[in-house]
Amino acid sequence: MDIGDYLSQLLVWVEHNIGIPIPDWIEQGLREIDFDLIYWLIRLFAPIIVTFLLPFVLLIFVYGSILFLHIYKRRHKLVDAYSKGFWDGARTTLGTFWDGHGKIWHGFEIVGLDKIPREGAALLVYYHGALPVDFYYIIAKSILHTGRRMHLVGDKFLFNVPGFKLLLQVFKVTPGSVEEISQLLCAGKLVAVAPGGVREALFSNSNYELIWGRRCGFAKSAIAAQVPIIPLFTQNLREAFRTVEYGQGYLRDLYERTRLPLVPIYGGFPVKLRTFVGDPILYDPNITPEDLAKKTQHAIEDLIKKHQRIPGNIFWALLDRLSPKLS
Repeated sequence: MDIGDYLSQLLVWVEHNIGIPIPDWIEQGLREIDFDLIYWLIRLFAPIIVTFLLPFVLLIFVYGSILFLHIYKRRHKLVDAYSKGFWDGARTTLGTFWDGHGKIWHGFEIVGLDKIPREGAALLVYYHGALPVDFYYIIAKSILHTGRRMHLVGDKFLFNVPGFKLLLQVFKVTPGSVEEISQLLCAGKLVAVAPGGVREALFSNSNYELIWGRRCGFAKSAIAAQVPIIPLFTQNLREAFRTVEYGQGYLRDLYERTRLPLVPIYGGFPVKLRTFVGDPILYDPNITPEDLAKKTQHAIEDLIKKHQRIPGNIFWALLDRLSPKLS
């Protein structure tokens, strides 16, 4: 007995036991539907459907983190202004959650964590994946293993996403003007920025092209504060989450006009993620912001050339999970 017969019997039961009349055209339609074909199509397209659902699962995790912060805030009922370290417990708890997620799902590790200073200021510059999940894990590692909090530069649209305000506040995310970043660095803070931003996230691809344009604001901040720049790159980041490349010409034009990130993202593949921390680019009083930006870009491109398979391949990135740890 196939599913069509089961549905026909169910309709008969509904009609006789509940008294709801079933039109003849419904019964006729059920007899004509090829349920074997539908079942085959579901099995065929299920993996594709799942890859588009996994980014939403990650978004659920993010909103779960936000919910936790709201519960934490109500639990203490204290005034933050006079309570040193009020959010430290929340950051550590969420850091533990995301660190565990990174270890289990991606075997995440950082090679060269010791290059990030435990004291003093530095500007961390990184490649922006379709979803910056690697930096969730980097922040967690920093909180748990060095005890340092990073100030992150985020795109302005993030501050308009419903519910994100508290998360951005607790994890020190700022829109990041040149002056604001300079002030943070002068105060001895760690600041992280992806110059490619949303444009790089949406329109870079498995060739790991940097899309910075002429952006050099981060370099101006580093020069003004006289601090080193530390380049970072995460191996296989584009194999964890990808953007749909079909219709990107139209979608990029739409983005340039509206600044709305409307490119579909799919993935969530449990590939190996390994962040490589490059050698610091030390302060040079004689370098211009434009030259410093190019030097930083070349440093990240060198990390990509050295550690990333081009073009990226999801199958081989999955097999990288079998490789030995480097950190």
